Amino acid sequence: MSDTLYRNALILIAALFTFIFCYVVIPPLLQDFDILGAFAAGFVNPYSSGYAADIFSCWAVLAVWVFHERKSVKGGWIALLLGVVPGVAVGLVVYLLMRQKQLSNTH
Repeated sequence: MSDTLYRNALILIAALFTFIFCYVVIPPLLQDFDILGAFAAGFVNPYSSGYAADIFSCWAVLAVWVFHERKSVKGGWIALLLGVVPGVAVGLVVYLLMRQKQLSNTH
């Protein structure tokens, strides 16, 4: 896969996720601005609980990765913030793109 296709695919995934997230989450959040309730709603049944646990675990893996590479990839904290809102899909894409750019500049 070419670098251009790789970057474009990642950007498309992040954009699609962000659109879906905004379409699904923002309207009910605007009606009742309860952030803790919104997080808790991810655990309303066993299936959503499994997905929520996966998301939190993926964010933790991203955090360990960002911390591990903090000397070679700067600004990883931005990816961690984006991993909270809108989500890990966007945070991971941003980190991968930052990582690719910064590591290609050092070689």
